[in-house]
Amino acid sequence: MSWVKMPLKYDGKCVVCNLTVKKNEMGFWSRGIGVKHEKCAEKNVDLKCIICDGSVGCPSCEFIEDCNPQAVSPLCICKKCEQLEDPFVSYKNAVIEKFPILNIKI
Repeated sequence: MSWVKMPLKYDGKCVVCNLTVKKNEMGFWSRGIGVKHEKCAEKNVDLKCIICDGSVGCPSCEFIEDCNPQAVSPLCICKKCEQLEDPFVSYKNAVIEKFPILNIKI
């Protein structure tokens, strides 16, 4: 998944800030993901762990090349929580707690 810097051909909504990216404005585009402002692309994104709310460590993550942090932001876990005795149960409980509207019955 790579981002291409270019003057955008159409108006769009930034996947980072949700504001409009105007036609002909310099920005970044990625197939299947969308567009983002040039200034939004510069932000060093680091997500919070869904289990412990600690830093996930995006800049040093081995999956950063294949990840879209804006899409997974509430769902990622940190290395510390990944090493818990049963990380899936902890992850499942955190999702149920933080997203009660999903009404998950597992």
